[in-house]
Amino acid sequence: MAHPFFLLRHGQTEWSAQGKHTGRTDLPLTETGREQARSAGRTLAERLPGEPAEVLSSPRRRALNTAELAGLTVSEVTEDLAEWDYGDYEGITTAEIRETVPGWTVWSHPMPNGETAGAVTARADRLLARVRTLLAERPVVLVGHGHFSRVLVARWLELAATEGVRFALEPAGLTELGDERGVPQLRHLNIPPH
Repeated sequence: MAHPFFLLRHGQTEWSAQGKHTGRTDLPLTETGREQARSAGRTLAERLPGEPAEVLSSPRRRALNTAELAGLTVSEVTEDLAEWDYGDYEGITTAEIRETVPGWTVWSHPMPNGETAGAVTARADRLLARVRTLLAERPVVLVGHGHFSRVLVARWLELAATEGVRFALEPAGLTELGDERGVPQLRHLNIPPH
């Protein structure tokens, strides 16, 4: 892999601050989220070489606004970067779900009328195959969401999508992925803000 590869999670929203599952719902960033995005942009600018990056973003405005505030020019908006579809659990916290499904997590249980782990895996793999091709030409930044970015980290490392549970991503958290002599590598998780 010749060029840097970064994941940027969107900044804080009202629902992310409250722990509500936010997939399809298109919420704006809070003022804190806006500042987080600007800070992530300063950090990213220090880590990217002078050449422009290929920037792909989720179509949700929280991701697009994060990209803009981070000083990124989005090359493409793609549903492949959308958050995990939580189905009937959209807008509900884990604690609320566990009132009827004890022990529930997004990583271990199904979501009624939502996306399966298999579907999320297929989407992540399709996106990462494309990223690998792009990385031969230029740096890549993917601007997306918490759970799906954790899936991307897991799949990059050749782990099951559900192993994303092992990686925590903060709002506007910046992650660098790469490889060492062809072996996929997690270089940095939640790079401290500038």
